[in-house]
Amino acid sequence: MIDENGVPAERVLDEIRQLRAQDRPVHGGRLFAYVYDPGVAGLDALAGAAHATSAHVNGLDPTAFPSLLAMENWLVGATGGLLGGGPGSAAPDVVGSVTSGGTESLILAVKAARDAHPELTAPRIVVPASGHAAFAKAAHLLRVTLDTVGVDPATLRPSVADVAAAIRPETVLVACSAPSYAHGVIDPVAGIAEVAAAAGVRCHVDACFGGWTLPYLRRLGVPVPPFDFTVDGVTSISVDLHKYAYAPKGVSVLLHRDATLRAPQFFAYADWPGYTMVNPVLASTRSGGPIAAAYATLRHLGDDGYLRLAAATRDAVGCLAAAVRGVDGLRLMAEPESTVVCFTSTDPALDLFVLVDELTARGWHTQPQLRYADLPASVHLTVTASVAPRVAEFGPDLAAAVAAARRAGPVELPAELLALAGSLTPAALTPELIGGLAAGLGLGAGPPDRMAMVNTLLDAAPAALRERLLVEFVGLLQRPTW
Repeated sequence: MIDENGVPAERVLDEIRQLRAQDRPVHGGRLFAYVYDPGVAGLDALAGAAHATSAHVNGLDPTAFPSLLAMENWLVGATGGLLGGGPGSAAPDVVGSVTSGGTESLILAVKAARDAHPELTAPRIVVPASGHAAFAKAAHLLRVTLDTVGVDPATLRPSVADVAAAIRPETVLVACSAPSYAHGVIDPVAGIAEVAAAAGVRCHVDACFGGWTLPYLRRLGVPVPPFDFTVDGVTSISVDLHKYAYAPKGVSVLLHRDATLRAPQFFAYADWPGYTMVNPVLASTRSGGPIAAAYATLRHLGDDGYLRLAAATRDAVGCLAAAVRGVDGLRLMAEPESTVVCFTSTDPALDLFVLVDELTARGWHTQPQLRYADLPASVHLTVTASVAPRVAEFGPDLAAAVAAARRAGPVELPAELLALAGSLTPAALTPELIGGLAAGLGLGAGPPDRMAMVNTLLDAAPAALRERLLVEFVGLLQRPTW
């Protein structure tokens, strides 16, 4: 409960520091998901100071706070220029908006496409199965039908022909990824954009993950295919600055080829006695802190800085991939094309979920990915520049973790639990059953130290049941502190 007389400032900060000590390390090059660390000395302090100058500035009204408008416009210009837009380019009239993250950018891309066709009562979007789950969230929130196109289990990409076949008269948007998050491969953007344009449909490129780094990798000689506004038919692109632009959370940019395409993204409302609300994004009040921090980060690192960071990341990716190739029983899901290393097990005696726990015990925090359709479970590594100084340590630790995982053997779920996973429906999950499952899996006051049992159960469950289990498990963790 809130203290009657307040708490001294230093004590409050001590409490926060103690709580933070329980978290995964956000610096040091050993966390392969969630955060993006360039390993640049002094950058945190700069971003923090910039955030503090604008934390209380409100993005609701750009006429009241023109400093924020200027910084947003600069961020959009820098991002658009990197991705084939701006004066003298293939997209000279590119415009954009700064959002809170990739999910908001994708929701707004879907909203703009949907609202551009008010005559359609049942709009649809076409998205590869490898497209980010935020597209499904957008479809759910905006009541748009999601048409999913499967990916080839060998290439991990959708075929252009399958995308074309999925387009209907009600389709308002076709999406593709550069690259996909799960496996780090780049979809055939040029072909997808061509079939979308032929059908008169918008094409959005989700480059939230790679949009900032792919242009630099191309300059370094990596064979990056066309994916941006240089591709005819690409109408919008999303790029997260809090990923490989290394800005603090949460700042993304949604670009449109021109202002006409962006117009339906806005929300305006005047039919009430207060101020007329005009929002380019989902939020009304927005702190200027993240935008100022992103502005400071981009201005400080500069083009040469990002090129150096991309080179360090490229080298780290190569070393990590070589380490995986050197272990019997592991194979890369795809040869790295960007900043992702993703691998799976080819040995039934080598349980990937146990391996993930063994890597965690050695200080490497990776991201397990469950089975989907014809695709096996895998381990995902998002590689950042901060990994480069530590990359030589990974190979020996991976070999040791694999040996330990083999000694431990695969996780074996109790027969009754395995039967439940195969037979339960989401509607059959009662609070009592959820409580029993959570207790059996060690989900008490917090996540267990080892997650292999939990991941094995989720991997055995159909997607709908998996979703409900995770909702309930997270709900158990998020309870008030009295």
